[in-house]
Amino acid sequence: MLRFTGPDRVSYLQGMVSNDVKKLAPGEGVHAAVLDIQGKILADARIFCLDDSFLLDLWEPLKEKILIHLQRYLIADDVEINDLTGEYGILSLQGPKAGLLLRELFPNAGIPARELAHCALKLGDAEVRITRSSHTGEEGYDLLISTKDLPSTASHIEETGKKFSLGWVGTQAQAILRVEAGIPRYGVDMNEDNLLLETGLDQAVSFQKGCYLGQEVVERVRSRGHVNKKLVGLVLEGNTAAEPGSLIRAGEKEIGRVTSSILSPARKCPLALGYVHRDYLQPGTAVAILSDVKTISATVSALPFYQPPSP
Repeated sequence: MLRFTGPDRVSYLQGMVSNDVKKLAPGEGVHAAVLDIQGKILADARIFCLDDSFLLDLWEPLKEKILIHLQRYLIADDVEINDLTGEYGILSLQGPKAGLLLRELFPNAGIPARELAHCALKLGDAEVRITRSSHTGEEGYDLLISTKDLPSTASHIEETGKKFSLGWVGTQAQAILRVEAGIPRYGVDMNEDNLLLETGLDQAVSFQKGCYLGQEVVERVRSRGHVNKKLVGLVLEGNTAAEPGSLIRAGEKEIGRVTSSILSPARKCPLALGYVHRDYLQPGTAVAILSDVKTISATVSALPFYQPPSP
C-alpha cells in the first residue's frame, strides 16, 4: 500500500495511471493500471481517494519496482509517496453474507454500496476502512486495519461472524472463486509482457482523460479495433485441470497459452483462463490444450464462467 500526499498529487497520479483519478471524490475509488511507455502493464492497482491523500493498493511483490518507476517521473511535482507496508493489514470478507455481517458489526453506519467506494468506521477502539471490493464475483469487502489492531479486530469479526457461517479460506479456494469469476491476477494471468486491453480489464482505463504514461499505445490499440490476443475462458473436457503455461492449439496451429486452471465446483468441470489469438475469440470455438503429456479438448467461453444468483 502506497500513500500519496501533497498539493500536486492529483495531477501527478493522473499522468501515471490508466484511469481517471481527477474525477474522484473522497470515499470513491477506481481500478487502474501502471503502464510503461510501451503500454505494458507494470502493475494493476486499486486507487482510493481520501480527503488529503490517495491510497494505491497493489500486489506486494511489485511494490519496490513500482516505487522506483513512480519516483523516476517525480521531478517537479510537490508530491510525497509513503510506503505503508507493515503499518496496515487487510481482512477480506467475500460472499453473499458479507454485507449482512458488516451490518451486524456496524449497525448504525452506512456500508459502501458501489465497487471501490470506501469509508472509515470505528469497531471498538480500532479504525477500520471498509472498501467495497469483490474478489470472487460475489459481494465482497476489504477491511484496512492497522497492524496493532489487526489481531483483536480479526477475533471480534470472527466471533460475530459465527452466525453467518464465517470461515477462513486458503489460497486454493480463493483461486477457484477468482477463476470462476473470470478475474485475472497479476503475476499469474498478466505481467509486464501484456498490453492492458489484452486482459479484458476495460474498467481500468479511461478513454476520456488526458495524457498518461502508455496512453499512446492504448489509444493506438483502441483505434485499430483489436488486440492480437486476448484473455478468454476455456471450458475443459474430462476431470483434470490444465497446467499453467500449457499450449493452446486450433488444429496444428499454436494460438495461445493457459495462465490459470482449476476444477470448478460451480460448473462441475475443469476451467481455465488463457490468451488466444484474435481469430479464435468467439465463444464456442473448439481448441486443444497440450497439458503435460496429454491433450485436453476445450471450448472457448465468455467470462465470467459463473455468476452467483441475485440476492
